[in-house]
Amino acid sequence: MEDPLWFIAIIPPADIAAEVTAFKEYAAGHFHSRHALRSPSHITLIPPFRFSLKRLRALQQSLRDFAEGRTPFELELRDFDCFAPRVIFVKVEAEPELDLLQSDLQKSLQAEVGLRPNDERSFHPHMTVAFKDLDRRTFPVAWAHFQEQRFHRRFPVRALVLLTHQAGGWRVFSELPFEPHKDAVG
Repeated sequence: MEDPLWFIAIIPPADIAAEVTAFKEYAAGHFHSRHALRSPSHITLIPPFRFSLKRLRALQQSLRDFAEGRTPFELELRDFDCFAPRVIFVKVEAEPELDLLQSDLQKSLQAEVGLRPNDERSFHPHMTVAFKDLDRRTFPVAWAHFQEQRFHRRFPVRALVLLTHQAGGWRVFSELPFEPHKDAVG
């Protein structure tokens, strides 16, 4: 039996997640691209990887230790972009703290639990609205629609989220809050 699939992400507050999910639902209803609805609205930090349940405690401890030393920061979402001809997404504005978080997390997981990057593409943070099952012939019409939409939100990033793949979709397995001020006051 294969090890389960996992990935690590940032999930926005519920109100923003609901708005992005509404974009996904529009893409499903109008452009027949439903695949993005299989996961909560998120920004991927570490793409899907297989990891043994026997070693899950080590992974969770590594993530807890990592998150404890992080400071919350703000992210800004602005409008839409694409990876033509198959992916449409909400754009995440450039944020050095996010790039550092992703890079540090990747290094930490490699050192602590031996998780090597399985995706050599550079980090390009985004929130997917349509992909995989978005037909190449439908893409221009879908992109014309989303290209005209305006969307601007800011939110604080206060945690990492570990997701697992079950029953054809992704679900949150655990949330790992940032705890920058764990120093005991005495």
